[in-house]
Amino acid sequence: MHTRRIGDVEVSAIGLGGMPMSIEGRPDEARSLATLHAALDAGVTLIDTADAYHLGADEVGHNETLIAKALASHDRGADVLVATKGGHLRPGDGSWTLDGSPRHLKEACEASLRRLGVEAIGLYQFHRPDPRVPYADSVGAVRELLDEGKIRRAGISNANPEQIRQANEILGGRLVSVQNQFSPAFRSSEPELELCDELGIAFLPWSPLGGISRARELGSAYAPFARIAEAHGVSPQRVCLAWMLAKSPVVVPIPGASRPETILDSLAAADLILSAEEIAALDQV
Repeated sequence: MHTRRIGDVEVSAIGLGGMPMSIEGRPDEARSLATLHAALDAGVTLIDTADAYHLGADEVGHNETLIAKALASHDRGADVLVATKGGHLRPGDGSWTLDGSPRHLKEACEASLRRLGVEAIGLYQFHRPDPRVPYADSVGAVRELLDEGKIRRAGISNANPEQIRQANEILGGRLVSVQNQFSPAFRSSEPELELCDELGIAFLPWSPLGGISRARELGSAYAPFARIAEAHGVSPQRVCLAWMLAKSPVVVPIPGASRPETILDSLAAADLILSAEEIAALDQV
């Protein structure tokens, strides 16, 4: 498995996004565990989750608990960097709400620590800015968690360039990751990717294949991905991830999966080399 860096730690060049295993349309636990174990067998050392990846209001942290179970039952579990997030909530009616208050973030971190069964969270990310709370206050709470040793590394998610610079300043230059939506269908995070490249901060594209409902449509919706995939004898999804990896060494995609075969196809993108002409064609999509 090829590797990249998030702060001071080396991780697999492609991680696994855990959300599809816990929200609407999720599989049974056996298939989820099989998916997680298949990823670990293939060399994945980065798994992304969040306390908000669940359905009912009574199962907050479902995905964190699932991942903890998978890691505890695999001989490579201790080698994995688990990246979780706080500040987003799901009341249980299908909606998503926000709470970026320092009090909530600290309580959420403590709960995530218990569910993951660790003394310190490998990477903790502020999930999404809360317009009711000053951004500096939310990131300040993350800084305190870092200083207290509750988390080992700090990141932010769904941030714009100004917030990236502000967070890095508040964290004293210790911001190690930015997790934003980025895919062929969602290119507006290019400025954030370029800034992360400039600052040497890992950029973790979420929904890199377009999301749970659109990933299968990638080849039909974007002809160049299908054409290049056919030329290489691989899936359009694999081409998409290889294209992202080629954009910058700070990019670490975290495609979601709920089937072993899906994550294994995604991981193979790290071995797919695209030509300069192919990359240029995909950049124009």
